[in-house]
Amino acid sequence: MERDSYFDGGLFQLLGWELLGVLITLITLGICLPWAVCMKVNWEVKHTVIEGKRLAFDGSAVQLFGNWIKWLLLTIITLGIYGFWVSIKMKKWVTKHTYFAN
Repeated sequence: MERDSYFDGGLFQLLGWELLGVLITLITLGICLPWAVCMKVNWEVKHTVIEGKRLAFDGSAVQLFGNWIKWLLLTIITLGIYGFWVSIKMKKWVTKHTYFAN
């Protein structure tokens, strides 16, 4: 049984989104970093096909910003210990907002 899973994004597209995200983040002094992250994740997910089904992403920068504030406060309160869990929390958040488009 052949599985039709692939990624159809291109290098120049990725570079463009990365550059745009960096510029927006720098211009806003980091405040729009969640928007840049959502923009890149959306591009990655939109170009991913699993077993013939394209993926989609519905996370928003506002949701992510709220989580980042919470994660930052927890990291400060725990003297940095919670920081070890932030990357896992981020992966869980992205997965929660990823679904099959068709």
